Amino acid sequence: MPLRLFLALCVLLLAALAPLAPAEAVEAVAIRLNARVTDLLPAVERIATDTDRIQISTVPGTDGIVRRIEVHAADGRQKADWIVFALANNTDEQVDRLIVAPFYRMVGSGLFWPDLGNRRILNLTPSQGFKPERQAAPDADVFLVTLDPGSTVTFIAEMTGPSLPQLYLWEPDAYKDKVNSFTLYHGIVIGIAALLALFLTILFVVKGSVMFPAAAALAWAVLGYIGLDFSFWSKVFGLSPVAEQFWRAAGEAVLTATLLVFLFAYLNLNRWHVRYVHVAAGWLAFLAALVVVALLDAPMAAGIARLSLFTVAVLGLGVVIWLAQHSYDRAVLIIPTWLLLVVWVVMAGLTVEGLVTNDLVAPALSGGLVLIVMLIGFTVMQHAFAGLGVIQGSSSELERRALALAGSGYMVWDWDVDSDRIYTSPEAEEALGLKRRSLETEAAGWLEVLHPADRDRFRATLDGIIDQRRGRIDQDFRLRAIDGHYLTFNLRARPVVGADGEVVRCIGTLTDVTGERMAAERLLHDAVRDNLTGLPNKELFLDRLDQAITFARIDDTLKPTVMFIDLDRFKQVNLSVGMAMADSILLTVARRMMRLMKPQDTLARISGDQFGLILMSERDPERITTFADTLRRSLRAPITFADREVFITASIGLVLAGPDLAKRNEVLKDAELAMYFAKRIGGDRIEVFRPAMRQQKIDRVSLEADLRQALERDEILVRYQPIVRLGDRGIGGFEAFLRWRHPTLGELSASEFLPIAEESGLILELGLFALEKAARQLAQWQRQVRVEPPLFMNVNVSSRQLLRHDLIQDLKAVLSRNPVAPGSLKLEVTEALVMENPEYAAVMLARIRELGAGLCLDDFGTGQSALSYLQRFPFDTIKIDRRFVHESAKGAARAARPVIVGSIIDLAHHLGMDVIAEGVEKDAEAEEMGAFGAEYAQGVLMGEPLTSEECRALFEPASSEPRRKRQAAAG
Repeated sequence: MPLRLFLALCVLLLAALAPLAPAEAVEAVAIRLNARVTDLLPAVERIATDTDRIQISTVPGTDGIVRRIEVHAADGRQKADWIVFALANNTDEQVDRLIVAPFYRMVGSGLFWPDLGNRRILNLTPSQGFKPERQAAPDADVFLVTLDPGSTVTFIAEMTGPSLPQLYLWEPDAYKDKVNSFTLYHGIVIGIAALLALFLTILFVVKGSVMFPAAAALAWAVLGYIGLDFSFWSKVFGLSPVAEQFWRAAGEAVLTATLLVFLFAYLNLNRWHVRYVHVAAGWLAFLAALVVVALLDAPMAAGIARLSLFTVAVLGLGVVIWLAQHSYDRAVLIIPTWLLLVVWVVMAGLTVEGLVTNDLVAPALSGGLVLIVMLIGFTVMQHAFAGLGVIQGSSSELERRALALAGSGYMVWDWDVDSDRIYTSPEAEEALGLKRRSLETEAAGWLEVLHPADRDRFRATLDGIIDQRRGRIDQDFRLRAIDGHYLTFNLRARPVVGADGEVVRCIGTLTDVTGERMAAERLLHDAVRDNLTGLPNKELFLDRLDQAITFARIDDTLKPTVMFIDLDRFKQVNLSVGMAMADSILLTVARRMMRLMKPQDTLARISGDQFGLILMSERDPERITTFADTLRRSLRAPITFADREVFITASIGLVLAGPDLAKRNEVLKDAELAMYFAKRIGGDRIEVFRPAMRQQKIDRVSLEADLRQALERDEILVRYQPIVRLGDRGIGGFEAFLRWRHPTLGELSASEFLPIAEESGLILELGLFALEKAARQLAQWQRQVRVEPPLFMNVNVSSRQLLRHDLIQDLKAVLSRNPVAPGSLKLEVTEALVMENPEYAAVMLARIRELGAGLCLDDFGTGQSALSYLQRFPFDTIKIDRRFVHESAKGAARAARPVIVGSIIDLAHHLGMDVIAEGVEKDAEAEEMGAFGAEYAQGVLMGEPLTSEECRALFEPASSEPRRKRQAAAG
């Protein structure tokens, strides 16, 4: 029983000690007296403990005894990393050796989160003998151990971390020789790198091209990098291993950044393309951020910097080869050096990944990097000391040339290609109003002053001179002055080639040719453009129309539409406002039409107040008519001059594209014919050309002659269109319309002959005739039909009638001859007519009301009258335009129509006016207008214009009802 208890205790003890013991036995490394260095890393066993101590069994000595030793962590950590190895001295001499663990080694350091080095061994404990002595060394943990003859010693080393890339056993003298030899090599390489960096810096001071400071910065970065790699800076400045980690990561980021800057500056990638500057600046900002990251996590920053270095090298090689294929000499010269750099980067990658492990590879890479910078310096110096072309001629000859140039008034333009600086004479900056030396900048700086359309040509011109190394520049460029306008300068220059065959500068003269170019452009412009509006003239319009017809015959998808636009009554406007204001009106009209067009459309001024339009942007017939209507509406908006407003309308003739496109002159004539048909029926209309119009063409001269005799021949008739009360659908009144019973053309509507009467002055006689006939008929009907309120009659008044004082006298005479109910004879005027001269119209309308006539405002809502004027006009009735009555609108316009109509009717009622809805065609429209509150309706639904006899039949029910009531009362 005691034996079993003893065995159980032994098992428990072994189980408790198991985590502290190594998993495998350590084999002792035998020391050879003639061995200079021994790699101990294969014989090392790594152990990680979860406690602050380790307990292991030693390697058996010569006596075969195995001992157990326990070591506590020196810094009291709860978790620690350890290594265990053993050395055996099988000789009969006491042996001194150095155990060396380097802080950093490029070989095998890694690409992602590389091992940047630090202290490796905190403490080294032997199983017996003398305690190892730590030796002073800036780049490694070095311990001197002494082994007695025939002894075997097990060593336990407390590590700073799990990483241990190297562990060597050196013979002391051999290690000293090795350190001395590498110190000499390091000193030579650092000295060459420092001299090279200093030389390139001096070269930058002598030659101010941007490539020289970039090369000098790269040389200083390489000097800093190899100084860190050789532990030179840690010896000079006493850097701690942790600080050296940061500086190593920051050094690799700075090396990548300076290499990128050199490539960018040497190839002069910023000459034209600003986006290259943005890419390079973003990359540099990213590398600068890596330096900040290195403060927090140096291995991560170093890994990213190494990837960036590889990317810069590979992408740079691609850029260099591409530019070399385009005959860029700088790129051709740098190809061998950049290929060597790519090889160096590849070898460095293989080394850090541990695929190349030779001890000499790291020093060789450092020396190779200095060699690459040296080759870069030679390439840069070739540009620095390339001589300028020799200018032949004596000093007196040069003086004569300089005086001749100054006397000619030309300005000097000189481009130093190497430094990429442009010099100009002060006269150029004075002409532009710029500060002195504003134009003395790099070539890319001129792009900000050049006209946007000239920038590509300027770039191509300078690049062509450099690529070809010959030729001359004779180009016009526009430069922006300080006030924003552009002046045209003629640049004449030629390249100057240096001794190496490269263009070192380009020199010539600048001449201000703004006046000459403007005169030439003016001549060309006036040949095809209208002087007033700047629009194409008739000749250019016909040329473009011819092209459009030709393209339409080739491509079926192209469907040009031709419009002929004529301003209504523009001659009267010209006489009333004067020629200067009429020109301003034409300019306004042209601008309004231009705002509606697209780049593929053409608008031209054909003559006077006539315009032509080729519409190519719309192909659907419905969209074409919508565009034409939008154009017509935009022209109707009032044009304000000082304190008055002018209303302009237009008649538009439209020719749609068809399969049988005619010649350009015939198409224009057809559009003009359609326009005359629109003008004949009242203007402010759109007429689409129909072939039948050619047979219906009316001779305006003959028609005017017939119209002068129409009243004498009793050919003018009056028709009356009913105006119905919406409350009970009874007759409320009529509107009088003139008709002409032409002996050959048949009955013509007022819109077909009133424009001719307006132009010829016959409108005054016709207006008085209509007023007399309407008043006589109204008086007769009022005597026959007794209703309340009494029947009324609306008579249209033209602009010539309203603007004449005789209208008052004529109206007074008519009312005296035909007694009608006060206010029942209503003169109907349009909103646009009133707003032509609102002050005078207000006086005239007030006098008309004083005579006992009523007033009706037609087309309300279609003009631009101000409410302040509207409440001053003594109207008793307004008419809502048919466009607000119909439900043809779609989308947002359809939804807004009820709001607009309701607002108009409410406004009229608040001002004490009755409302007539014009153009009612459906019962639904009549009901809707009644629901809105309109009192009357007029339109096809209520009846077409009728003769007086036809109108009498409408009164029979109304006139017989009172008679039946009287008979019933008498019975």
